[in-house]
Amino acid sequence: MDRLRESLLEAPIIEKGDYEYFVHPISDGVPMLQPELLREIVIKIIRKAQIENVDKIVTPAAMGIHISTAVSLMTDIPLVVIRKRAYGLDGEVALTQVTGYSEGEMYINDVYEGDNVLVLDDVLSTGGTMKGILTALDDIGANIVDVVAVIKKAGENELDDTDYDVKTLINAEVVDGQVEIVDPTGDG
Repeated sequence: MDRLRESLLEAPIIEKGDYEYFVHPISDGVPMLQPELLREIVIKIIRKAQIENVDKIVTPAAMGIHISTAVSLMTDIPLVVIRKRAYGLDGEVALTQVTGYSEGEMYINDVYEGDNVLVLDDVLSTGGTMKGILTALDDIGANIVDVVAVIKKAGENELDDTDYDVKTLINAEVVDGQVEIVDPTGDG
């Protein structure tokens, strides 16, 4: 059984202005996240991602944390969380996050030149957050080994005209109040 696919097809749809938005435990924390779904996603990430020689998993707060924590526990790769608040620690790097619905600063600590990193996130939608993260990691001099987002919302995003390649587990869109799976493997 493909729990991720089934959970997306069953996801409640809400309207935010003119935008139809699916509410999913991976991207929103509601409805409740079942351990079987998280386990399936983590296994798929480990199978799909290039994790050999990765020094650190890097994820943005907040909805990438649960996925990345589970992957870290299964692989023994340390986890770095990109935060929305500055701590002022040595080596802290600020980045600008621009999405379809917000703009703000995020802060990376504990990633250095030469680090081999795997970037994980819950959803690739506008690509604004991911583009900011990948640009900042490049500026630091980190080696981006691989980038994985669990769900890709179909359509254009800010990474389309870049050299960054994001692997996804499943691609979906909302059409007439229903989630449709565009690519169940995330490869297209």
